[in-house]
Amino acid sequence: MKQIDEAQLESDLAYRFRYLTEFMGFGEDDITAIHGAAAHLAPVVPALVDAVYDKLFSYSSTKRHFVPRQSGYHGDVPQDIDSLAQDHAMIQFRKQHLGRYLTALVTRPYDGAMLNYLDGVGKMHTPKAGSPELDVPLVQMNALMGFVSDALVATILSLGLDAETQTRTLRAFNKLLWLQNDLINRHYQAAWIKIAEEAAA
Repeated sequence: MKQIDEAQLESDLAYRFRYLTEFMGFGEDDITAIHGAAAHLAPVVPALVDAVYDKLFSYSSTKRHFVPRQSGYHGDVPQDIDSLAQDHAMIQFRKQHLGRYLTALVTRPYDGAMLNYLDGVGKMHTPKAGSPELDVPLVQMNALMGFVSDALVATILSLGLDAETQTRTLRAFNKLLWLQNDLINRHYQAAWIKIAEEAAA
C-alpha cells in the first residue's frame, strides 16, 4: 500500500496532480490520444464555444456572471443582464479565452506550465484571481463542466474515428476533465475552509 501525505495534497499542487494522474491512470498514452485529436477537434472549436455560450446565456444563474467586468478586458461593460447579448465585445473577449482553452487542451504539453494553467481555470472563477467581482458558485461550474464534457463526447463520437481510437480518445478526455474538475473544486474547498476557520475564531 502506497503511503500518501494527505496534508501535502492540499498544499502542493504538483504532488496533488501526480497523485490524481497516478490514481486515475492518466499517462502518456492518454496525452498522445488527446494530442492526436487536435486535427479533428480544432476545426470545431468555434462551434463548441458557441454551444457553450448558448447554454450559459439560457439561464440567469450563469448569464449574470458575464455582467461584471472580466479580468483583462478594458472596453465597455453591459448595463445589466437583460441588455447583454452575445455580440457584446466583452463576450467576444470571453469566447476567445474559451477557444484558447479548448485548443490548449489538445496542443500543449502536459508539463508544469500546463498544470498551472489548468489550476488557474478554477482560481479565475473565484475572487482569488482575475476580477474581484467574479465569484461563480460551484454548482454553476459543475453544471458547465458537465455540459462541456457531454459536448466533447458528442463531438468525438461524430468524428468517424475507428473503434479503438475513439475508445482511447474518449477515455483520455474523460480522465482529463475529471482532473480539471478537481483543479476547479480545490479552490472552492480552500475558501470554505477559510470561512470555517474565521467563524470558529
